[in-house]
Amino acid sequence: MSDSIRGCTRPRTSMSEAEVEALVRGICFKTGPPRRLGVEVEWLVHELRAPQLPVTPERLDAAYAALRTVPLRSALTVEPGGQLELSSPPAASLTEVIGTVSADLDAVRAVLRDDGLALVGLGHDPWHEPRRFLRDPRYDAMEACLDRTGPAGRSMMCASASVQVCLDAGHEEPGPLGLVRRWWLAHHLGAVLVAAFANSPLAGHRPTGWLSTRQLIWTRIGAGRAGGPRLDTDPRGAWARHVLDSPVMCVRRDGGPWDVPEGLTFRDWIRTGAPRPPTREDLDYHVTTLFPPVRPRGHLELRMIDAQPGDDGWIVPLAVTAALFDDPEATETAYRAVKPLVERTLGLPAPHNPLWLDAARGGLADAELREVAVTCFTTALEALPRLGAAPEVVEAVTAHLDRYVVLGRCPADDLLDRQRGTDGRAQGKDFRS
Repeated sequence: MSDSIRGCTRPRTSMSEAEVEALVRGICFKTGPPRRLGVEVEWLVHELRAPQLPVTPERLDAAYAALRTVPLRSALTVEPGGQLELSSPPAASLTEVIGTVSADLDAVRAVLRDDGLALVGLGHDPWHEPRRFLRDPRYDAMEACLDRTGPAGRSMMCASASVQVCLDAGHEEPGPLGLVRRWWLAHHLGAVLVAAFANSPLAGHRPTGWLSTRQLIWTRIGAGRAGGPRLDTDPRGAWARHVLDSPVMCVRRDGGPWDVPEGLTFRDWIRTGAPRPPTREDLDYHVTTLFPPVRPRGHLELRMIDAQPGDDGWIVPLAVTAALFDDPEATETAYRAVKPLVERTLGLPAPHNPLWLDAARGGLADAELREVAVTCFTTALEALPRLGAAPEVVEAVTAHLDRYVVLGRCPADDLLDRQRGTDGRAQGKDFRS
């Protein structure tokens, strides 16, 4: 949610449905050879020595004020619940992304450490109730909108964190690096990434029954807000229709609280012109309020991966994803590996289909997902040297493969094991029902 727009622009020229569809088609997929890579890493911020104690808003304010004085190459933003996010600039290589973000994280951690705070890599806060830190019209409206579907919206806003990998959309022409193939692959490999990197099995100190509680929360805020479009051979057309037919979160005002309409799609808004005709600025804003697992923003933003444990855990999903999308040989292997999973989607969009739900609930305990994950990780390891990855990156991916994937485990299993005080080898499935 780093793409918030804080201000409100006065309405100018209203738009037609045809104009909206043309704009969405033109701006959401920028095609060409895959050359750029990026990552957005979100973190929970906890007490350094007693992470189960809540951090007061005053302490977060002071820490973030200090961080704003630190020169960083990545964009630093704060999420509604006080989570911290670093968004890398587009980079020409995996090595460049890792170097930039690692240096920025070192600087951020040093400032937070002086304030007795720490970055924590968890997909969902296991201890604290969702509590909003930021107060502005956007998040007031978002909270009011999402509250209509239950408490999941507040958990998403205030208690979740992720690793988001950003990839070029790909070639206009067909082939392993073509737009249509990459769009399709992102929506099916995405379930494998959910399972392999699930890291949020707890909420309120207790197991939720899901290894990725974060992914469960996203499904519960509704298909119109957090779902993707149906897949077809025209990603631009499918996404444009999805944008038009998704509910409007809010109608911005220059002063006072923003309107939060109920059941109003952007297409309805164009046709009725009420409470005022929508503008190009409203369209741009509307797109930022849609949170599908794969979001086209000129590039492809993969949003399904839980925040990872350890200072450098985020590097593994970044490296695996980059290898499987940007190396032609690897992406062809990944495409063939995930094809058998398609039947399990029942033709339903991600993440509201059985494949994605199974991945979030049971992770790699699912034998078919584990087999595909082993193939994909092994393929990524073969491709990483061709992408110029450093030996330590290859070693980190190898360690994740050996420690988790081959054994049908994920980081969430470690959290459950620690909670029960076991090594998890014999009892690792107790909380998965």
